[in-house]
Amino acid sequence: MTDTQVYQEVNPVFLQQLVDLGIPEKNAREALIVTENQSSDAAALYYFNEAQMPTEHCSQSCKMVFVVNTELCMGAGKMAAQVAHAAVGLYQTMTDEAAFWRLMLNKWDEEGAKKIVLKGRNYKHILELQEKAARLGLPQYLVQDAGRTQVAAGSCTVLSIMGEEVNVNQVTGDLQLL
Repeated sequence: MTDTQVYQEVNPVFLQQLVDLGIPEKNAREALIVTENQSSDAAALYYFNEAQMPTEHCSQSCKMVFVVNTELCMGAGKMAAQVAHAAVGLYQTMTDEAAFWRLMLNKWDEEGAKKIVLKGRNYKHILELQEKAARLGLPQYLVQDAGRTQVAAGSCTVLSIMGEEVNVNQVTGDLQLL
């Protein structure tokens, strides 16, 4: 993409508003493109909250973990299906969210897409882990079963969490492998 093409793709009013805020023009253009010219506010939020993070976005290796609710005593096939739901759900959530998470997913994928399956004690334990992950700003996805096979409808089967290993380990580092 040439500089001329980039310039034509951004809203000039929004661009000027961003430059007036002290954002370098090149960065303002990038922020507008990433946020699809929604508004100067959206682009400014992107610039100040996401674009200012290190280029690699993850200075350490990233991983995705799955915490299985072992209280439910799911069979191997059911458990595998629920972990798959958790993986797809978290991945979709992250690709629908901020550009930062999409970049983290790309780095994670380039590093081999590390995935770990862990034991969660019960529903309450899963919710505590989810809350801890949310406090750390880690993306997470909680699977609630439809209730068509082995567990009751609405049962929380698997929690997936992603982020830099050091941060994810703050939430799940003391859990055993499944």
